Amino acid sequence: MNEPAFEQLVRLPVIQQYQEAFRKATGVSLAIVPPGEATGRQCFGRRENGFCALATSTAAGCAACFEAQAHAQRAASRQRGPQQYNCFAGLTDVAVPVIARGRHVATLMSGQVFRREPTQRDFSMVLRMLAAAPDREWENRLRKAYFSTLVVTAERFEAIIQMLDIFAQFLAGHADAQAIEPSIDEPAAVTSAKHYVQARADETITLDQVVAHVHVSRFYFCKLFKKATGMTLTEYVTRVRLEKVKSMLLDPSMRVSEIVFASGFGSIPQFNAVFKRYFGMAPTAYRASLRSQFPG
Repeated sequence: MNEPAFEQLVRLPVIQQYQEAFRKATGVSLAIVPPGEATGRQCFGRRENGFCALATSTAAGCAACFEAQAHAQRAASRQRGPQQYNCFAGLTDVAVPVIARGRHVATLMSGQVFRREPTQRDFSMVLRMLAAAPDREWENRLRKAYFSTLVVTAERFEAIIQMLDIFAQFLAGHADAQAIEPSIDEPAAVTSAKHYVQARADETITLDQVVAHVHVSRFYFCKLFKKATGMTLTEYVTRVRLEKVKSMLLDPSMRVSEIVFASGFGSIPQFNAVFKRYFGMAPTAYRASLRSQFPG
């Protein structure tokens, strides 16, 4: 995985596993959608809320749902954090961005739940907004699905958001880790260089050393490595060291100053600047966030 691309994330087996586990645990569905501007309404598949599936079969319902989803996706990308939004029918959905190396690579979308018990008056307003009911049978099915929609308390809804946020961070971390691993479809010189760097990440590593190790010209190697990984060798070395740092930050007995030199960074100021550029926060703040996810 050279870049934490959406296409590569959605192929991970853990996606489907978590979707099913999440649905069983919460009663709601989960979808993962690409970053950027939405091009159409996001369907949650066969597990979608029955009311949403029926309502969006009408032109007005589909357009209103798409407008709400697009707004949430834009907000999640812009704010870089979980966003709640209410659809035209009063259901609440959630959009949680997956941010890897400062890039918005995917969005987790879920919800389609009520935050309070719906009323007959609410349903009547929804019918007027949809502006069309194919027949009486369809309207009865819509009413049944509407009043069967899950109602969640504030505490439960907050737990749903937290589960999504933790999974988003897991996916981002997985993308980061995979980005530095050797790939079966990359040139042998690139794979050899990666192994060389990973074995010596805590030492000083120069381009000349790596070029000598892989036995190709300096110019050819730089071009080849950049094309295969999307990174320069210097960027790759930094990424490998940062992955080591993330693991060491989980050890409460290690001081940040110790981690700096154990991971191969030359100075604390340099390390702090690089770390903040990649993760958007200081190492101490990142460590605190890790501890909150993995208490004890």
